[in-house]
Amino acid sequence: MKDNLELYLDRLSSLAKRSSTLSVDKKKVTERYYFIQKQDDKYLNLVADHNFNIDKKKSSKLSKLKRFNRVSLLYVSIDGFKRLTNHPLAENLIDKLDELKLLFDDIAKKYSIVKIKTIGDSIVFGGGMLEENRTNPIDVILAAFEMQQAAIDVNGGENGSSFWDVSIGIHTGPVLAEPTNRRSTPFRLAGSSIDLTCRLGMACNPGEIHISSMTYELIKEFFECKYSGKMPVKYKGAIEMYTVVGLLPQLQDANKTNELNRKFLTKYSLIQFIDIQEYILDMLEQELPNNLYYHNVKHTIDVVTAVELIGWAEGLNEEEILILKFAAIFHDTGHTLGYDQHEYHGTIIARKLLAKYHYPEDIIDKICELIMATEYPPEPKNKLEEVICDSDLDYLGRSDFIPVSEKLYDELKVRDMIGSYNDWIKRQLSFIKGHQYFTETARNLRQVNKHKQIERLEKLLTNNKS
Repeated sequence: MKDNLELYLDRLSSLAKRSSTLSVDKKKVTERYYFIQKQDDKYLNLVADHNFNIDKKKSSKLSKLKRFNRVSLLYVSIDGFKRLTNHPLAENLIDKLDELKLLFDDIAKKYSIVKIKTIGDSIVFGGGMLEENRTNPIDVILAAFEMQQAAIDVNGGENGSSFWDVSIGIHTGPVLAEPTNRRSTPFRLAGSSIDLTCRLGMACNPGEIHISSMTYELIKEFFECKYSGKMPVKYKGAIEMYTVVGLLPQLQDANKTNELNRKFLTKYSLIQFIDIQEYILDMLEQELPNNLYYHNVKHTIDVVTAVELIGWAEGLNEEEILILKFAAIFHDTGHTLGYDQHEYHGTIIARKLLAKYHYPEDIIDKICELIMATEYPPEPKNKLEEVICDSDLDYLGRSDFIPVSEKLYDELKVRDMIGSYNDWIKRQLSFIKGHQYFTETARNLRQVNKHKQIERLEKLLTNNKS
């Protein structure tokens, strides 16, 4: 018993030290991030003043400028011209070069990356500009992998080898962009980010992908990278560089190198969820009826928070948590179309939007099943349905039960779905007495408070009678 206790205490001590170290590291990274951001802001303002000549005559031009807080720029350089001189197949190789550039355009379109500018046989692309998102650093590196593979596939060298070498540099940061109204290159950029990206690409060997430390911090949980040294950059000091080796072993298919597996897609989707959540919450803010006093944005956020808390406590895995969070964020979206059958309408909205993001059909089906599981009365058939049902009625055991309950009463009253307030209290008493949380976590967290709610409701009923 004593040995177990000492072992337990040693483990606690080790965890405490690890937590302290991580806190210090996090603080250093945060301080460095804010320092870099301040420097970027300062330099971007200087560039805007200088390059765009902001004055009264060009105030209309200034109004068109758009600031993107997180854009991942990709510089790709094609080399091989030194070997082209006096080559017997020079004309054929130029055709291969044109074919390679067209493939680059197709890859960029696949990952929603826009072409910014072409400098000879070097091209700069930008991710996170057509649609601002948090996944663009990952998207751009996946695009870079495919561009490298395209250069191999479009061969032309001896014995079926590639002739054209490709070097790639990637940097993530804020940029100022001016719309050009051209389909091929819709934005014109100014600032240090584009110069830094080009220098990263020029500094690496053919066939390599160099990234800045800013990009590295955002993608290191997905890709294997090796430190490549520092590069001096004006106004920024020495910038650390990394070479992307490939996908982390646990995130790729065991039989195919750099082939994304289900675990990768789950981790990626957990980041993408934040963007989709923002979109859904904005939609609810704008489109929900004003007299939805209970089924409003706050309730949706409460359920998303609860499914994650209960889900992790119940030992669910990342994919199951992701499915629950999506079901929670969509479960009341159907109220934008109507009060009745809002769960069904929510599944229609979920299917349409998630298909746009290319989610697997089996994942979408599970999400829709969970949305339908929130129909009253709750009758969950599995663990995930238990979690979302408990989360949807989490307020029954919270300290704010009475005010939340009154909002639900107001919502039903304005629709002539309930009688007097006393009738409502009686209905709530009957419901809460018969209600039982399904998960052990919810029972431990909320069951005790539920008994207090019964006492509060009975007191309210007595007071109203008198």
